[in-house]
Amino acid sequence: MAIAVGDPLPSVQLTRLTADGREPVDTGAYFKGRRVALFAVPGAYTPTCSAKHLPGFVEKAEALKAKGIDEIACTAVNDPFVLEAWAKANDAQDVTMLADGNADFATALGLDMDGTRFGMGRRSQRYAMVVNDGTVESLHVEAPGEFRVSSADHLLETL
Repeated sequence: MAIAVGDPLPSVQLTRLTADGREPVDTGAYFKGRRVALFAVPGAYTPTCSAKHLPGFVEKAEALKAKGIDEIACTAVNDPFVLEAWAKANDAQDVTMLADGNADFATALGLDMDGTRFGMGRRSQRYAMVVNDGTVESLHVEAPGEFRVSSADHLLETL
């Protein structure tokens, strides 16, 4: 069963890359005490993710923060090195990249998908949510093959 509005986020370890190397990120601690816009993509460098999803959040970062968002984070079933390279290639310094390399977070949320027929293995579904002090405030999951409700523009309209 997928996570829903009002549910607490599961505590799962993600990874981010810092100047000192890989750093574990416990979701319980990371989302505590603040309001975070979290979006997930099936994979860094994939067409829709690179052309629309990430650039939209980069472009709308200030507008989201003006609506009470403390941080913008992206998760994908990629390693932290790939996500860091993708962030640099897209000038995404206002987006924290959280690697879910084994799809543990996506699975714990019930928002994983089987991309094996495309040679991609287990991946995350495309979604955007607002997490307020560790609890899902809003959740927007895309239908397969679509990009609409998880966009930065749509999330801004709902705030």
